[in-house]
Amino acid sequence: MAQILDGKPVAAAVKVEVASGVRLLRRSPGLATVIVGDDPASHVYVRGKRRDAEEVGMVSIHHELPAYVGQERVEELIGELNNDPKVDGILVQLPLPDALDGEAVVGAIDPGKDADGLHPANLGRLVLDQPGLRPCTPSGIMRMLEHYEVPIRGAKAVVLGRSFLVGRPMALLLGARGVDATVTVAHSRSRDLKDLTANADLIVVAIGSPGFLTADMVRPGAVVIDVGINQIGKKLVGDVDFGPVSVIASAITPVPGGVGPMTRAMLLVNTLNAARAHG
Repeated sequence: MAQILDGKPVAAAVKVEVASGVRLLRRSPGLATVIVGDDPASHVYVRGKRRDAEEVGMVSIHHELPAYVGQERVEELIGELNNDPKVDGILVQLPLPDALDGEAVVGAIDPGKDADGLHPANLGRLVLDQPGLRPCTPSGIMRMLEHYEVPIRGAKAVVLGRSFLVGRPMALLLGARGVDATVTVAHSRSRDLKDLTANADLIVVAIGSPGFLTADMVRPGAVVIDVGINQIGKKLVGDVDFGPVSVIASAITPVPGGVGPMTRAMLLVNTLNAARAHG
């Protein structure tokens, strides 16, 4: 049976480190959260992120906008937060309502205040292996792999999913100098997908389809990281067929409780690093 890679204790350790870093600053960092519309799940997520920030000594600055708000008003608010010296990190809860251009909103955020690490400038720094604010989910996965001492150097890694939110930055972090995995990025339309995953030492699944990765796609002893969050009835499930795969894999993340806590923890890391840079 696979080792369960529980994200909660790792996230708790990260929060302790962040709280220690916050106490060394001259002022408390400010994390601004922006939510548009009344989606209940989004409001739950944002409340959790605000609570996390307050627990580590940060100031939570919250803005809610109605679903019918125009693009100009959202970007105007982002501009106000960019210019506010009390704000170190800005988080816009995604996805935004269909009428809004989410990429333009993210692009309007000051890269130095980009708490999610998704601004094109920060993604570009990641490509160039330069310091910058990193996308929270991929960087959280890297921290989890480090914590559980999962061997990565020289490993064959397959990333299922090619989004700029998870898949592409995940591949870059795994293949970076000093990490040194050999990375293949695949997706639902990849040919011979089973052959790719069945030869992998590490599989990161972020494809948005419940139970997509099945046991026959996994090599015995592989490590499986499930990024998916899918609601089936009242139950949350991942992109991995957890039961059968957990019998084959050497280690696996649960859903919920695996990657999710790490994503939230790394949001705090980005905000702290942004505050340090702002002085």
